[in-house]
Amino acid sequence: MTFADEMFRPLVVLVVSAVAVVQLAGRPPLLPALTWALTAVAVATALASALGRVPVRARTAVVVASVLASAPLFGLAPATAAVALVFVACGTAGRELESRQLAIGVAATGAVLAMVSTWVSGSPDVPPWWLCLTAGLPVFLGMIRRERDAAAAAAEYAAALEERGRIAREIHDVVGHALSGIAVQLDMADALHAAGKSEEANDAVLRARALAVSGLKETRRAVHALREDTLSLPEALAKLAENHRASFRVAGAGEVGVEVTQAVLRTAQEALTNAHKHAPGADVDLVLEYESTSVRLTVSDNGQNHREGSGMGLAGMRERAALLGGTLAAGPGGPGWTVRLELPR
Repeated sequence: MTFADEMFRPLVVLVVSAVAVVQLAGRPPLLPALTWALTAVAVATALASALGRVPVRARTAVVVASVLASAPLFGLAPATAAVALVFVACGTAGRELESRQLAIGVAATGAVLAMVSTWVSGSPDVPPWWLCLTAGLPVFLGMIRRERDAAAAAAEYAAALEERGRIAREIHDVVGHALSGIAVQLDMADALHAAGKSEEANDAVLRARALAVSGLKETRRAVHALREDTLSLPEALAKLAENHRASFRVAGAGEVGVEVTQAVLRTAQEALTNAHKHAPGADVDLVLEYESTSVRLTVSDNGQNHREGSGMGLAGMRERAALLGGTLAAGPGGPGWTVRLELPR
């Protein structure tokens, strides 16, 4: 609900109430005590509902009291603005009451009370009986407004869930990539050290450290990218390829959104991690291609014994691609393994 919505209802109730009071004071009704008492209850309950000051447990009682108090004013104060209070009350019933049957029942009761009050008042100013029946119609406007607010809240909740999913994928892709790479390098260092190849083991440890530093930078960049569209895709891929000793080239040029940028970058990270895990020592090539309506990333290696992993990496990449309307394929290609991502620009 916007600020304008929050202020509009109380303003309407205040204006209608003030006009009604002035009119009743200038033209005393047939039953002054009853009319003033009903007007006071109708105004108080209408203002309480409009301002949102009613506890949840008392909401139904206040709305029902508002309708029942304002409906007889149709016949007791027919030539005043107090008549409008029943329309406001029925609209509030449709908006505030959770049960549709209860809201319609309360509004129908108010319409009948309004009609009966015109029959028994004997005032020459009373409206036709059929016009009194329209007093309950605003309940449907209130129900429509309630449904619209519920739909907006549901959409906002769905958007929050989607954003949480996107952040979860970012955390997995960035942190998982860095930790997997570090684990591979440390395992290699341990094996080399056991084989007596101390120099090569030290090199593996240094590469693990470089991956840790790179992972920290990528984490900061990912957090920054969640707030602003600042990632440069070709530069990020070139740096990623350099850190993994892979070749990289770009075909074409263009601009893509931050979602596409992150998807391409995280897919490249996952593919490089898988290549080093399942085909250690293989040559890896990254190719980024800009088409007129799409962008394509191809990560291929010449490993002979590559196989698709059983973890969440490829599943997450496919999910990310599907959410953006793209596709991801991974499998044997050429001498080794190929991962191909294609996303609409």
